[in-house]
Amino acid sequence: MTKKNQKPEILHAEVVAQSRLFQIEQVHLRFSNQVERQYERMKGNNRGAVMVVPVLNGEQLLLGREYAAGTHSYELGFPKGLIDPGEEAHEAANRELQEEIGYGAKKLTHLMELSLAPGYFASKMQIFIAEDLYESRLEGDEPEPIDMVTWPLADWQDLLNQEDFSESRSVSALFLAQKHLQLS
Repeated sequence: MTKKNQKPEILHAEVVAQSRLFQIEQVHLRFSNQVERQYERMKGNNRGAVMVVPVLNGEQLLLGREYAAGTHSYELGFPKGLIDPGEEAHEAANRELQEEIGYGAKKLTHLMELSLAPGYFASKMQIFIAEDLYESRLEGDEPEPIDMVTWPLADWQDLLNQEDFSESRSVSALFLAQKHLQLS
C-alpha cells in the first residue's frame, strides 16, 4: 500500500450522541502527511441490511410504496430491511420479501454490496434479485400495510421517470438487476 493510500491513524474516538438506531462517533485522525482532523460518523448496527428486486414469472417487477419519514413522502422502491441478529443476508432478503410484499423466493442471487454514504455512515446493503417467487406472507414491523405495485419488467426504464421512485438504493438495485437479466 502506498503512503498515499495508507489509512489514517485513529488517535481517539468517542460517542457524542446516540439514538435508538444510531451512534454518532467523533473520530480524531492523523493522516500519513501528519495532518490531523476530526470527523463525525454514524455507526450502524454492524449487521447490515438487504434490498431485493423481486421478479415475478420473468415478467413483472414487484415494488412497494411506503412512507419515508426522512422526506415525509410515500416512496416507491424495492423491499428492504435490516439483517436480524443470527440471520444470514439471504435469509433476511427472503424474510423481507414475505413481510413487505407477500412473496417468498426459491432463487435468490446476490448482486452486489453497496455502501451507504461511506464518508460518514458505516452501513452496507446487500442487493439481491429474487426469482421463482411463490405466495407467502409473514407479519412485518411496518406501521401500515405496504402498497404493492407491479411493474412490467420490459418497461423497467420507465420506472426512472416516476417521481416517487427516487431512492438511490432502489435506482442502483434496478440497474444491477437490469445488468444481471441483460435487459435492453
